[in-house]
Amino acid sequence: MAEKIAMTDEIEERKARAFDTMTGDTIFITQRDGAFYAYQNVCPHLQTELEFLENQFLDQDGEYIQCSTHGALFEVETGECISGPCLGDKLEKVNISVHSDGGIYIVD
Repeated sequence: MAEKIAMTDEIEERKARAFDTMTGDTIFITQRDGAFYAYQNVCPHLQTELEFLENQFLDQDGEYIQCSTHGALFEVETGECISGPCLGDKLEKVNISVHSDGGIYIVD
């Protein structure tokens, strides 16, 4: 069964928000051009959480996901590190589905 994690109206365009899952993981969801992307809240470099301040997952311009520990930058659409100590690594993607009721669900 899919776990409902959020509603689309909780995540603004070019913003991101963290959510705790039923399995105890923390994920974050961001919106870009009406599409939603979800990743585990873990930097592949040192396995640390990405944000220093609550829900601060994106760089100043809202263009890239940024690790607050070492400044690594990740593409929103793919999770690929394009700058920083984990260059070429990727964030762990979380599969989600947006339903017609506006709910965002984690899918296996």
